[in-house]
Amino acid sequence: MTEPTDPSWKVDVKPKAEKQLARLPRNERERIIKAILKLRTGLVGDVTPLSGRTEWRLRVGKWRVLLHADFERKMLTILTLGSRGDIYKD
Repeated sequence: MTEPTDPSWKVDVKPKAEKQLARLPRNERERIIKAILKLRTGLVGDVTPLSGRTEWRLRVGKWRVLLHADFERKMLTILTLGSRGDIYKD
């Protein structure tokens, strides 16, 4: 992933999410990586807090990326990703 010159947020991708990302088709993987990189400038894109949970979700087409946002440290942790129908079952 290419880093912007002045990111204001740090993004940490958990190993589980890295494995899930690696399994996706190349074009889908690139779209999700691009959306994750945009998060370095803040919670931009289709990002919403999940009701009843501590996570936030980023929507990229039919894919969902679950993340934890630490506003004090300006740190985003990518927890997991998957299709809309499967991601919320855990």
